[in-house]
Amino acid sequence: MLGKNLSFTVEKNLSYGNNSEQKLDFYLPKNRSSIKGIFVLIHGGGWKAGDKSNLNYFALSMMEKFPDYAFANINYRLADNTSFILPNQTNDIDSVLDFLVKKTSAKKIDPQFILLGNSAGAHLSLLYGYNRLFDSKYRTKVKAIVNIVGPSDLRDPNFANYTDYSFVQKHMIDLTKPTPTDITNLDIPNPVLWINETSPPTISFYGNRDQVIPLSQKKILDSVLNKNNVYNRSYEFSGGHLDWSNESNAPFVINSIYQFLKPVDKTKTP
Repeated sequence: MLGKNLSFTVEKNLSYGNNSEQKLDFYLPKNRSSIKGIFVLIHGGGWKAGDKSNLNYFALSMMEKFPDYAFANINYRLADNTSFILPNQTNDIDSVLDFLVKKTSAKKIDPQFILLGNSAGAHLSLLYGYNRLFDSKYRTKVKAIVNIVGPSDLRDPNFANYTDYSFVQKHMIDLTKPTPTDITNLDIPNPVLWINETSPPTISFYGNRDQVIPLSQKKILDSVLNKNNVYNRSYEFSGGHLDWSNESNAPFVINSIYQFLKPVDKTKTP
């Protein structure tokens, strides 16, 4: 349930596609003629598991801090032994943004989006926001990315310790399909390879005892963002892969996002 001090209209399990997994929950602030943007929440789960309900509590905490934003908490098509992660899951993000643009146009809202993902959802957020190869209609409407324990470079040797690394290797992208670029299929899924000076502002959080996503991912991403002069911040929190949302870390994460977005809210996405 929404907190007693929150005033949002709530629509659950809206379909943004024909697949049963393509559902979202939409929260729109009441009694506002305009909003600052829409947070799109993208859950983790190793690209093959997880559900939007995993982020329900965190979403409500975010609404308390950001009452002038709308929120879309989404599901997407999960990968399995007979399907691939890409481009299905980034296509689903594009379909979500298309759905939200059309849904809010009746209210004369032209939304900017903040992609907020954790773990696999953070990887998808980074990849959608940075990758210029995908035929993404709304990539330029992404005004910021919130990356929570997401892998930014799958080539990192430290990432090879990931429990489901072999699944990711086999199912990240269909290697039989031709690539319309000089970047190989194996490199397409790595967000850091797509960063340039037009990439969206990015804030990142990594656990100092994370046994899933190594802390080296933070250093790799920070370095490339700084090299390209992209506005960014990154933080370490105390704990492992899932501890970012616990009672001790969640307030820090949310307050850091709030401070980070202050200058972003004053500008328009190119």
